[in-house]
Amino acid sequence: MPKLGMEPIRRAALVKATIDEIGAVGNLDVTVSNIAKRAGMSAALAHHYFGGKDQIFLAAMRHTLAIYAAEVRNALKGAKGHRARLEAVIRASFASSNFQPEVIAAWLNFYVLAQTSPDAHRLLRIYQRRLHSNLLNDLRPLVGPNADGSATRIAALIDGLYLRQGLSHAQAGYSDATARALALLHIELGGRPQ
Repeated sequence: MPKLGMEPIRRAALVKATIDEIGAVGNLDVTVSNIAKRAGMSAALAHHYFGGKDQIFLAAMRHTLAIYAAEVRNALKGAKGHRARLEAVIRASFASSNFQPEVIAAWLNFYVLAQTSPDAHRLLRIYQRRLHSNLLNDLRPLVGPNADGSATRIAALIDGLYLRQGLSHAQAGYSDATARALALLHIELGGRPQ
């Protein structure tokens, strides 16, 4: 007889274990059995809750994206004005919580999975659209008709810097990545003073 109320706890444990296991292995060659073992439960229970490895991994990426979205929302709460809001989105994109080794491994593998999995591709597109929309919203009043191109360039740089930093294994690089993305924002805004 299943214990009432345990499903959300077990699902959360499996999601965390998935991220940790991918971080330990460095790729998607992890098994549901190893994920379940790391979470302290049986592989059968993991299959019961998620159905398979791809579904567990997608749940882990939804969790990672939810943490990123919370970072962005929290950063935007204290930002006053369009430029400050843009800077907040950039800073949130390079928050230290996004640079944990296991999170980096999950993101890198997510990009790879999105090439072959329609569900992962759809999730990646949602992330990309939200980032673009967040940037576009505050770029429009500042750069007018050039806002879409500016948002595309800044979003591409954010993703590119994240991937580059993630692959370099340097510890303190998120501050450098933030500075580079903020420099592009300054250029996109025509070098206008703050």
